[in-house]
Amino acid sequence: MKILFNDPSFSFETLRALGFACDGGADLGEIIITANKIPDGDEDAWLREWKALADRITQQGEDSLSKGHRVSASEAFLRASNYYRVAEFYRRSDPVNDSEVISISRLSRETFQKAAKLLDTPVENIFIPYEETTLPAYFFRVDATDTPRPTIIYNNGFDSTREEAYFAIAAAALRRGYNVLAFDGPGAGEPLREKNMLFRVDWEAVITPVLDYVYSRKDVRKDQIALFGYSLGALQIVRASAFDFRIGALILNDGMYDFYDANTIEMPPFLLKLLENGQEELFDQVISMLMKNNTSLRWAIQNGLWTFGVTTPSAYLKKTKVWTLDDFADKVKAPTLVLEAEEDKFLQGQAQKVANSLSGPATCVKLYTEEGAGEHCHEGAMRRLTQIIFDWLDETFSYNNLY
Repeated sequence: MKILFNDPSFSFETLRALGFACDGGADLGEIIITANKIPDGDEDAWLREWKALADRITQQGEDSLSKGHRVSASEAFLRASNYYRVAEFYRRSDPVNDSEVISISRLSRETFQKAAKLLDTPVENIFIPYEETTLPAYFFRVDATDTPRPTIIYNNGFDSTREEAYFAIAAAALRRGYNVLAFDGPGAGEPLREKNMLFRVDWEAVITPVLDYVYSRKDVRKDQIALFGYSLGALQIVRASAFDFRIGALILNDGMYDFYDANTIEMPPFLLKLLENGQEELFDQVISMLMKNNTSLRWAIQNGLWTFGVTTPSAYLKKTKVWTLDDFADKVKAPTLVLEAEEDKFLQGQAQKVANSLSGPATCVKLYTEEGAGEHCHEGAMRRLTQIIFDWLDETFSYNNLY
């Protein structure tokens, strides 16, 4: 679905931001006015205008809060947090040394945490022990009691943050009586930006301590814990579930079987042959030329270099080759909802492949463009998406018979 921009990447990221309006993450007029100020493909203007919007909305939130208008303040801070996330999105040419990456991502966290303190449902800011450090997380609670409730663990994707989790799944979950634990793992969010913690393929090493934490809480039903994987996170949680059987259900938004295939599906055959024949230097030269005029390709490669800790496109793609479910999917026995988007050109056929490979019961649901849900992760169709997810999860957990 093209919206406000001709550049496919700008259009999609605008749709993603706007789709969160249903749970307070955006307002239509603000986005239209902001997009009209940004030339197609101009990444500097993208940062400037989205940040200016976020700054203005933050100040509006502060003004409301100073006068005791808690609801208005919370609503403003939620939108500002989402807009700051959007502003920082394309800042990828040298993110390790770019002060804007750190400062704007911090503003996204700070405004979200201001909003969280004003919400009707409690939000805990926690740190989960992980190896020699911790992983930052939010625990969204249905209420302040210790009543054990079904709980969803949100797993980021290739570029998302734990703040985004509120709009992507948590707000909808809370309305239905589910707690949500949203964490930033290595390669994403705060750990990447503040500690340079990179992605790791053995995601079971990440999910196990997260599950340990969730299991320690009195307000969690131990037999009703679901993992939600957002984009790349879907592949990560399936692999992790092959090692940890405490998981009651998996939600894959969307189903991803092979990350290398997702990265290379649109590359011309001659280019892939260069990579496969060991001609990395020539491959890097050609793809660098292609990146200059292709926002989607440029962003994907640059984000991959950063999150995987490499310096060349060929090195990044070679690292993704082991990101596959070949040796893991058949070990997963938990009931799994595998979502698929009609227009997701990067994951064509992968959702059904995941569903066919799992040992446990798998339900594959394809959402279509004609219902506004055909884009990757069904951005722009959050109500339809969460209807599918929670109707399935309620039935899987027999939730309606428990309370």
